[in-house]
Amino acid sequence: MSFLTSQTHLHITTWVVGIVIFLVAALMGKQSKGLHMTLRLFYVLIIITGGALFIEAMDYGQGMLYGFKFLGGILVIGMMEMVLVRQKKNKPTGMFWILFAVFLLITLFLGFKLPMGQDFLA
Repeated sequence: MSFLTSQTHLHITTWVVGIVIFLVAALMGKQSKGLHMTLRLFYVLIIITGGALFIEAMDYGQGMLYGFKFLGGILVIGMMEMVLVRQKKNKPTGMFWILFAVFLLITLFLGFKLPMGQDFLA
C-alpha cells in the first residue's frame, strides 16, 4: 500500500468518525459537551489529513479542484459547528442543516471523483 493510499484512508476514517460523532452529538442536544469537544479534536485531524492530501494534489495538476474540495470541507466543518452551537443556545438550526447537507454532498462528490479519490467499481 502506498503512502498516498494510506493517507487517503486515514482522511476518510477521520471524516467518517467525525460525521458519526456530529450526528450523535446533535441527537443528544445539550448533554453532548464531551462529544462536542471530541468532535473538535476530529475537526483538527480532518483538516490536517485533508491539508496533507491537498499538498499532494499539486502533483496531479488539479490543484484548483482540490482547493474547492478543501474549501468545501472547511464549510462542512463550519456548518457542523454552527448546528451544535445554535442547538445549545436554542436557536433555529434548519438553514445550517441544509447547508451542511449541500456542502457535504459537494465535498463528497469532488473527493470521490478526483484522481486521488476511491474507485469503488475497480
